[in-house]
Amino acid sequence: MRIYLTVIDDAPEAEIALRFAARRAVKTGGGVEILALVEQGEFIAFGGVQATIEDEALRRAESLVAKAAGTLMQEAGLRPSITVRQGDGPKIIREIIAGNPQVAALVLGAAPEGAPGPLVTHFAGQAGALPVPLMIIPGNLDRDAIDRLS
Repeated sequence: MRIYLTVIDDAPEAEIALRFAARRAVKTGGGVEILALVEQGEFIAFGGVQATIEDEALRRAESLVAKAAGTLMQEAGLRPSITVRQGDGPKIIREIIAGNPQVAALVLGAAPEGAPGPLVTHFAGQAGALPVPLMIIPGNLDRDAIDRLS
């Protein structure tokens, strides 16, 4: 099965990338894997405070993923795979791609204005070295445009 890997966060362009990935998955008989990244926090001398901050970040990421999965089920009838990981985003994405031969593409959303975002910047600069295609979805597309293009 062809899997479209996408990263979800609270940026609007993440939802656009997710919609594009879902539409492609439906049209190709594939699936979607949603990845929520939890950044590794700076070391704080008081372990309890650090644990609380990390726990809150993890719960927030899980909430984003649950919402995105619900949207996919409702709008596309897809049951996505869900991954929540903490650490370096590009490294985690490469590990997921390397560990799952069914991943057919990495789908990322670019911010509609200014810098495209850290993951887009990172992977666009190294797209030739990726073992799968990189699909960068412009953040200024509306739902009709996404549906037409996907």
